Amino acid sequence: MSADTQFRHIALIAKPDDNRRLRPTLQSLEQFLLSRQIRLSYDARAADVLGHDQVLPLRQLAEQADLAIITGGDGTLLSSARELVDAGIPLLGVNLGRLGFLVDISPDDMLQIVGAVLDGQYEEDNRFLLNCRIGDQQPQLALNDVVLHKWNIARMIEFETWVNGSFIDAQRSDGLIISTPTGSTAYALSGGGPLLAPSLDAISLVPICPHTLSNRPIVIHGNSEILLSVCGKTEPEHVRVTCDGQASLTIQAGDKVHVSKHPVPLRLLHPTGHDHYQILRAKLGWGGQRS
Repeated sequence: MSADTQFRHIALIAKPDDNRRLRPTLQSLEQFLLSRQIRLSYDARAADVLGHDQVLPLRQLAEQADLAIITGGDGTLLSSARELVDAGIPLLGVNLGRLGFLVDISPDDMLQIVGAVLDGQYEEDNRFLLNCRIGDQQPQLALNDVVLHKWNIARMIEFETWVNGSFIDAQRSDGLIISTPTGSTAYALSGGGPLLAPSLDAISLVPICPHTLSNRPIVIHGNSEILLSVCGKTEPEHVRVTCDGQASLTIQAGDKVHVSKHPVPLRLLHPTGHDHYQILRAKLGWGGQRS
């Protein structure tokens, strides 16, 4: 990026629950940004921690700011991404969580990296989200995954899967994970799904504990239209659809679950030299390079 790239208005968004590192991290970040003559806006949590009265909803923040800095964990970034994606502003993540696949800046390196970003030294990474629509309900977005799963029962559910109008299968299982490349390191990974490079235009379908051992994960094109339909003896009240593990949706009799790529990509910023595979090695405990 060119050195004249500037972010003059930044939204500060913070982890919603209490964290002993949150206050000093936010205070340090705020002081640094103000010293660079950056205009700041705050979400409710950041404003509360920093003692400000002016609070804006996330979507209003997105309309005003040039950049959003997320201070928290991957879950904080996931919820923020769904609210901010359509505004087209980039997101930068400071990691106060655990794994941190998406929020990849350490608080120890935060000021140096944020300063470099303000000077135009960063890498931009575009990620796509999924759009999930059930019947006539309001569509929901997911950056990681849309999951059809059993609810409140101790037995498998039955459902059919269609891709671009072609019938794939009717399966009995605990559910299905429809994952973006971003989500391939999340629930889909625990379900035995493949790790997908973030830049791939692909979606993985990962069955959860399928009854038939031949039912394996498959990878389809990112522009595919996916349809799920509960069938057999499964009652809709025993099924839920969850987006990013945060939004839970119900299904009524006759409802179809439609999943497709959201047309607006998410803009993520990373420090210069960002290495996705180094993050995988660190977070997943892979061995280092052998001499």
